[in-house]
Amino acid sequence: MIYDVIVVGGGIAGLMAAIEAKTNSNKVAIVTKGNIFKSNSSLASGGINSVLDKNDTHEIKKHIDDTLKGGYGLSDKKSVSYMCNRAPHIIKKLVSYGVEFDKDENGEIAQRSFGGGISKRTCYVGDKTGSAIMQALIKKAKIMGVTFVANNFVMNITKLNNQISGVVAIRRIDSSLMVYPAKAVILAGGGYAGIYRGHSTNAQDYTGDMLAIALRAGLNLKDMEFVQFHPTGMNKSSYLISEAARGEGGHLVNSDGKRFVDELATRDIVSRAILKEINDGKKVYLDLRHLDKEHIETKLPSLYKAAYNQAGIDVTTELLEVTPVAHYSMGGIESLMTKTDIKGLFVCGECAVNNIHGANRLGGNSLLEGAVFGELAGENAREFAKHKDFLPIDYNIVVKDQKVVDNIFDRDTTKNFNSMRISMGETMFKYAGIHRDYDSLIKAFDYIKYLRKQAGSLHCIDKGRNNNVELISILELKNALEVAEAVVLSALEREESRGAHSRDDFLESDADKERSILVNEPKKGFFKVWYENKSALLNQVIKLIKN
Repeated sequence: MIYDVIVVGGGIAGLMAAIEAKTNSNKVAIVTKGNIFKSNSSLASGGINSVLDKNDTHEIKKHIDDTLKGGYGLSDKKSVSYMCNRAPHIIKKLVSYGVEFDKDENGEIAQRSFGGGISKRTCYVGDKTGSAIMQALIKKAKIMGVTFVANNFVMNITKLNNQISGVVAIRRIDSSLMVYPAKAVILAGGGYAGIYRGHSTNAQDYTGDMLAIALRAGLNLKDMEFVQFHPTGMNKSSYLISEAARGEGGHLVNSDGKRFVDELATRDIVSRAILKEINDGKKVYLDLRHLDKEHIETKLPSLYKAAYNQAGIDVTTELLEVTPVAHYSMGGIESLMTKTDIKGLFVCGECAVNNIHGANRLGGNSLLEGAVFGELAGENAREFAKHKDFLPIDYNIVVKDQKVVDNIFDRDTTKNFNSMRISMGETMFKYAGIHRDYDSLIKAFDYIKYLRKQAGSLHCIDKGRNNNVELISILELKNALEVAEAVVLSALEREESRGAHSRDDFLESDADKERSILVNEPKKGFFKVWYENKSALLNQVIKLIKN
């Protein structure tokens, strides 16, 4: 099947993109590697930031300033201004799609406080905002005639003369290689916090697939060293305890019963404060006992149930132990207002760097950024495809991908891919996690490099091709290791502490390093890492305008 626009990924960014790209006369498809209802966007429970009055320039400026401050000098003011000014329109659009935000006593959309914000601007649906938005967007996309191509694992894009021509994917039901021609493609397949397996709120299949595809296509990645650790994951299960719990008045206390941090400071500050308490031999708890039971059950129903079901804790009367967990990746595919260096290829959502979050993301800005730039990517792809013809598929790429799949099936293995991805997660958390230094990062680099070599000899034990879980898991692991190496190399290059990147051997920020780091992979296993400079950024702007 051929499509005018293909969107890879079915989270908030991908759905917004597909809805915006769809017209009465074109064909738009969303390709997902799993169930269409499964995404990190569905788990984003706290809320979505927005000033509700589009004419309230004072509050919009506060939103812009908070976002820029949270980015520690690496956010782009024009991009941030675009997002914050577009936010009121996005909320109205979501309401028109059927999202029922909680209301205040006057019947207006209610808003709560969130970390890093000086005003209450986070709109919410209890503590299941992401899920509510996703359900409405899926329904809207289906009504508009968007095609859902589920359970297709995208391996690579195809292009001709630096213009997109389609995607190559594995159809999971029978492991067949599928080619989907398209005039425009939007990558919106999520981030890479899942590489911290065992210490992440992300599912294990959030392995940075889109970023690995981008590297193989010759694109740059940007800000890869910046991974946000959410302060409050449920101990042992890593279940995300939404910032809404603190926004509604929850406290963080140590095992001495003392509060030790401003609960609504930015996530990097709160995470490091919690980790310090843990390293000092203390436990850290979320304390909601001072809040009314009715308030908790109304505003935090998911947390109330999850705490009881997963930990046997009644948060209305008991403390809930928490620990920081990898949650969101600020790094991603380099872009400018969703455009990339490949004509007809656009990126949005967590897999992309549209110069919003910089070195650290504000709570409540992820759903907003996904919605705003998903909408923009859809507009850009729609207009691009309108004036283009389908290009031939480069079957050299298809043949290579088929050989990769056949090789994984055709040989035997003595290695366990599951053990390898667990050890990858442990290594990344221990040596390239909340705290890093040169020695720890070198240990991470050496081990990731070793795992990349070993992953080449991974093969399926089960040789059946119908719904073969091993095949996709092996490919995901290879992608994750490729992305992990880019993270470690970028962290080594940034010899300072900034935002979510904390170097114990370079404790201070360096004004000369208030620039993003770029990384690409000219040859498999060989990376180039460098600091962005202003002239290069200007050249990128000129090139993208010409495109």
